[in-house]
Amino acid sequence: MQRLERLHISLADQQLYGIAGGRLVRRYGVSTALNGPGERKGSGCTPRGLHQVRARIGEGLPCGAVLQGRRWTGEIWSSALHRQYPERDWILSRILWLSGCEPGRNRMGDVDTFRRYIYLHGTPDLEPMGIPLSHGCIRMRNAELLELFPLVPVHCPVSIEERACPEWALARLD
Repeated sequence: MQRLERLHISLADQQLYGIAGGRLVRRYGVSTALNGPGERKGSGCTPRGLHQVRARIGEGLPCGAVLQGRRWTGEIWSSALHRQYPERDWILSRILWLSGCEPGRNRMGDVDTFRRYIYLHGTPDLEPMGIPLSHGCIRMRNAELLELFPLVPVHCPVSIEERACPEWALARLD
């Protein structure tokens, strides 16, 4: 199992690209913010720029585990639970909590990604990927997040950009 050296999240094509050994080795569909890109606290936007994985939460939890305040509620997502709480912003399975690396852009003050609680996290499978619909986080399919999670170390660099993945990386997809 090859650990990833970098993640690139493209707001343009709603994809997460995992890079190891200078090669693209993983690609997943995601859903970023309905409100588009932006860094301000309370904006509901997905922050851009260079970030790092600050914390990995949920290791060992079952697929579909419901997380609130970064803790497992003891619930497992189901369509019945979804109908019971239709307004919930579902955070499922695992969390990769991001921290900005660029002071004034996505770190400190009103633009602090970490204090905005911006995560990569699982979402119900009925939610579409490839369409911006989140409240600022990066949503993923649970099964894909469970595959990705063990490959991503703490402090792994994560770039979130409006552009697609660089062509040099795409040309080398394994």
